[in-house]
Amino acid sequence: MGYGVRLRVWGDYACFTRPEMKAERVSYDVMTPSAARGILEAIHWKPAIKWCVDRLHVMKPIRFDSIRRNEVASKIPERNIKTAMKGGKIDLHQYAADGNERQQRAAIILRDVEYIIEAHFDMTSSAGASDNPTKHHEIFTRRARDGQCHMRPYFGCREFPANFELIEGEVPQSPLTTEQDLGWILWDIDFANNMQPIFFRPIMKNGIINVQHRRGEGAS
Repeated sequence: MGYGVRLRVWGDYACFTRPEMKAERVSYDVMTPSAARGILEAIHWKPAIKWCVDRLHVMKPIRFDSIRRNEVASKIPERNIKTAMKGGKIDLHQYAADGNERQQRAAIILRDVEYIIEAHFDMTSSAGASDNPTKHHEIFTRRARDGQCHMRPYFGCREFPANFELIEGEVPQSPLTTEQDLGWILWDIDFANNMQPIFFRPIMKNGIINVQHRRGEGAS
């Protein structure tokens, strides 16, 4: 196992979208491991390291809100993107102000969320001679302590920004005291295998979710 870190994250809203919902967004009950990994990578990531989420602590009761959001109705065609990549002159803009493009859709989102992420990183085959676990752990610790990030981390959707702070002492106890089966939740996307989604079924006990790992990943 690599060096471990603990990060408190919180925000007003979150939406960790269930992929089975086609037309409108409906959030999972809690943050997914892939979303937690994205927050860690927003603070510090290099090809030399790979983040693995070990535990998620749910620090506030799970509450939902229903909102309506303006979205665009279509995507930019893939052929247009390939033409642009080959140097062709083509318009890749989408004009949301166009009445034919704008759609208003409902969304079931989380409100007033707070989590503690326990994770570690492992060194990858891309690590160079100057890369070592101590170096990257110190970089992450310094950046998280100072509130620095490469991009603003967010809770599922970019319009729901996440605040963060490093936990250097004991992890606070969650106020949740029940056991809850959260059903099947997205664990991550296997980009090396045709972007295959991977799911797992966590049980939240006293606000703590132990994240299962695939074979070859670090264990919690």
